[in-house]
Amino acid sequence: MTLISRRDFLKTSLATTATLSLPWTWARAAGANEIIRVGVIGFGGRGREHISALRKIEGVKIVALCDVDDNILAKGVAEFEKRGEKVTSCKDPRKLLENKNVDVVTTATPNHWHSLLAIWACQTGKDIYVEKPASHCIWEGRQVVKAAAKYSRIVQVGSQSRSSQGIRQAVAFIHKGGLGKIKLARSLCYKRRKSIGKAEGTQAIPAGLDYDLWSGPARLVPPRRNGKFGPVHYDWHWIWLYGNGDLGNQGVHQVDICRWFLGEKTMAPRMMSIGGRLGYEDDGETPNTQIAFFDYAAAPMISEVRGLASKADSEEMDKYWPLKFTPPPKKEEPKKSEKGATDMRTVRGGRTAGDPRSSIGVVIHCENGFVSIPNYTQADIFDNDGKEIPEYKGKFKGADDHFANFIKAVRSRKTSDLNAPIIEGHLSAGLCHQANIAYRVGKKTSPDAIREQIEDNKVVSEAFGRMCEHLAANGVDLAKTPVAISPRLKFDTKKEQFVDNAAANALVKNKYRAPFVVPDKV
Repeated sequence: MTLISRRDFLKTSLATTATLSLPWTWARAAGANEIIRVGVIGFGGRGREHISALRKIEGVKIVALCDVDDNILAKGVAEFEKRGEKVTSCKDPRKLLENKNVDVVTTATPNHWHSLLAIWACQTGKDIYVEKPASHCIWEGRQVVKAAAKYSRIVQVGSQSRSSQGIRQAVAFIHKGGLGKIKLARSLCYKRRKSIGKAEGTQAIPAGLDYDLWSGPARLVPPRRNGKFGPVHYDWHWIWLYGNGDLGNQGVHQVDICRWFLGEKTMAPRMMSIGGRLGYEDDGETPNTQIAFFDYAAAPMISEVRGLASKADSEEMDKYWPLKFTPPPKKEEPKKSEKGATDMRTVRGGRTAGDPRSSIGVVIHCENGFVSIPNYTQADIFDNDGKEIPEYKGKFKGADDHFANFIKAVRSRKTSDLNAPIIEGHLSAGLCHQANIAYRVGKKTSPDAIREQIEDNKVVSEAFGRMCEHLAANGVDLAKTPVAISPRLKFDTKKEQFVDNAAANALVKNKYRAPFVVPDKV
């Protein structure tokens, strides 16, 4: 059997094809001197970093580019041409996937495309690096796991913290009992997200954008937003049809690190959520303020999302620290290089060197101390008095290391060589989906009623108290604009379904639009 033609691709979609041959030559272990030819799908944002990282890896050549936006595609091709590098280009990812000159694919499309592209890549015999979150819903993430196994494909998820030697060392230290038992894993995503505005009616589709392809698996509805990035790009993160809010955007990194430290190999058996979209009225749908609690048996995990600044008249974000903290007498500003760029060695995950608090990061609370992970790169380990103990900081060269790890596995054909295999991406994305589903089936409730419902949970009660203080500082009156609280949901971690909650289970699997259908049988 030959590789399915694009005509058949367009008629039936690979999603309905049960068996495909694997004509791709890299099914064997690649020699050290053989060139791996890469196609990049979607590079209006994060995909540009894919290109930059891949170009630095010896033995890798980018040979094809794909983007549904003519303007982005033309600019990308022109940049390669200026360097004397030839690439083919197309708008339809199916055309790139049928290209026999492409061995490996990377993709940084909107979330609702991630799983389908990963499955299509596996079915056409191509390995793939897929950006986080690995899926747009729980069900389709498991389908990618099945496809990777069935077709023996290498699937790396863009959770680059998994390639941080510093964090890897800290995880090993904690797993060996270095600070005693873990008591709580805390994910922090305090990232400024301003209003995207409220458009008046439907908006015009930007010239050069194939909106049908952009919408792909999602329902084809006209855009109804017109913020800083226009009616289509980026602000899709805050629309349920395409995105997963900041928990699935930024927060998935921190949730993944928490689960990694906990050593959990399933989604949470119980969870709940409290939150809302507060401080402004706009066309966004996802919460900009959210607490999600994941009740694992060994130790719980809590996630906090904040999109509003520390207070109404500021653009600074709140910072979290598990101990009493006195700010340093003089703020240490990030140093500047000779060219005027910020020296990132002095900046850690939403904090400046000298200030250990984080806006974006992870705190692992243990019996005999805690681990602070500011953003993606390193781990700092402290005792219960906040005194830093022997450092466990390895080298981390940035996201490039994560791509190099992917290429290493492509050559070895060993999934075990991957730092972030698809199963890990599926489970961590699944936690974000669990929390968002809980939020969506929740009911708006007065703050006093919420306090009563959570009074038996000290972790959630403490976080909710700080949430209320933060919202009050932004002029949000929860008596007038209440947040939603979910029931305490139960989840069958083997079936990956909610227990006795039809409304929640209705959100486990998306409804897909032909021919962009994630298949029931991969």
